Amino acid sequence: MCYSNSSTSKNVDLSKKYGKKIPKGMDEKPIYFASGFTFPAWRIVTREESLETMHWGLIPAWFKGGDDKEIASKTLNARIETADTKASFKNLLHRQECIVPSSGFFEWQTIGKEKIPYFIYPAKGEILSLAGLFDEWHDPVTGKIKKTFTVLTCPANELMAEIHNSKKRMPVILKSEQEMDWLQGKLDLDILQHPVDNKFIKAHEVNRKLVASKNQNSLEVQLPFKNDFFEQGSLF
Repeated sequence: MCYSNSSTSKNVDLSKKYGKKIPKGMDEKPIYFASGFTFPAWRIVTREESLETMHWGLIPAWFKGGDDKEIASKTLNARIETADTKASFKNLLHRQECIVPSSGFFEWQTIGKEKIPYFIYPAKGEILSLAGLFDEWHDPVTGKIKKTFTVLTCPANELMAEIHNSKKRMPVILKSEQEMDWLQGKLDLDILQHPVDNKFIKAHEVNRKLVASKNQNSLEVQLPFKNDFFEQGSLF
């Protein structure tokens, strides 16, 4: 699944790529590594004319209150194959699609009892467009409207199946020609069940000590790491 992500693009780059205005005061501090389980704020693209900021971990509009982090931790991802049958997602399709800009995401390869982290990033350009859904929830305690999102996932392509060899899943990556159709709710979900080709992404192993450290949100966490204990697979 997709639980760790990065976003290091400048606001102006997102604005140019997606044709959106930049809201006044929008934060563009780079996120080199973020776990979805911390429910980070993210710059999101919707049908609106401007970029928006939302939190990762979808809280459905129908949620009545209680521990919102508990439900958000279960909706970080949505399987593309079943999104139209799940209560949290089915009413959002063809209405509240979004794009989650990513500079690259992280996934773990299982070798015996070891978990080896990899950074997966765009083969060309600097931004991956991950397909997502969003919702608006009225917090009964604060009275505020909270916008949250989920990242859609699909079966892994050949490269990701070798990396994420336990679950064999990957985020749905939109091709540039699919982006606006997705936002407008015009894209057939069946199409997105087929992952992008290997050529759209590259990957390399990263230092798991850094990934697990308190300094994980640093440029170094994305840099290639040579592991002397394991040989890399043939696809890298």
